Amino acid sequence: MGNEERLKRVILKRKVVNVIMLSLSFLTALYGLIWLFWILIDVVVNGISFLSLDLFLKDPTPPGIEGGGLKHAFIGHFIITGLATLIGVPIGIGAGIFFAEYGRHSRIVKSFRNITDVIVSFPSIVVGTLVYALMVKPAGHFMGISGSVALALLMIPVIAITTDEILKLVPNSLREAGYALGAQRWQVIKDISLSAGKRGILTGVILGVARITGETAPLLFTAFNNNFTTFNPTEPMASLTVTIFQYAMGPYEEWHGQAWASAMILTFGTLLFFILAKVVVHSTRKL
Repeated sequence: MGNEERLKRVILKRKVVNVIMLSLSFLTALYGLIWLFWILIDVVVNGISFLSLDLFLKDPTPPGIEGGGLKHAFIGHFIITGLATLIGVPIGIGAGIFFAEYGRHSRIVKSFRNITDVIVSFPSIVVGTLVYALMVKPAGHFMGISGSVALALLMIPVIAITTDEILKLVPNSLREAGYALGAQRWQVIKDISLSAGKRGILTGVILGVARITGETAPLLFTAFNNNFTTFNPTEPMASLTVTIFQYAMGPYEEWHGQAWASAMILTFGTLLFFILAKVVVHSTRKL
């Protein structure tokens, strides 16, 4: 009877602890969701009335005059982030492959891996000032391409670390099977390691793009801003985040409304991107 009573007490204690921890987890998740939905609702309430086709299709009007749009900012933001993605994704995936496949047992590579971990937590403004010193100051003017380089530098560590961790999860027995069939190392990496880890790598790419989508500080030091539409990345170029910052700090109600509308578009655009990416990830599981 003594052992049975002790066992019942242990089971009861575990159930109580389980209920307490589940309740705490639920409450913390609910707390986070409340603030998330509060932000989304606040952005919609303040920005929906200023949402129109003119916001996408028209250039801005002179300060203090109602109307106009932010076509220059949407185009510039797409060009800057697009170029950053083209630069950052291949380098990030390549760095992750190097860490996991070629330098797994190398102390030097492990040191570079640790440095990459540190870079992930760097303030984005530090990266912006670095690119300013290396590209903007020698050129003598702000450039859209320098903004892309700054954003790519923020993206690369995220993708590299994610790729490294995912490839380390691929069983070595799969690689050994490839070598046993006579495949070369690059073939094993391409056809076995990357194929097995493609969903995780895609997740890393998504995280990297999300990391740079809402950045403002590095663009202030690199691309700066432009009140006119330009497709030339070697010139100062407007971006949605910097324009939102400028309009939110401005004295005009029209600017404030357009800033809210742009923030809503940026927020829900990023959310839609995540949803589409998740759909792609789940669809690849069936292939």
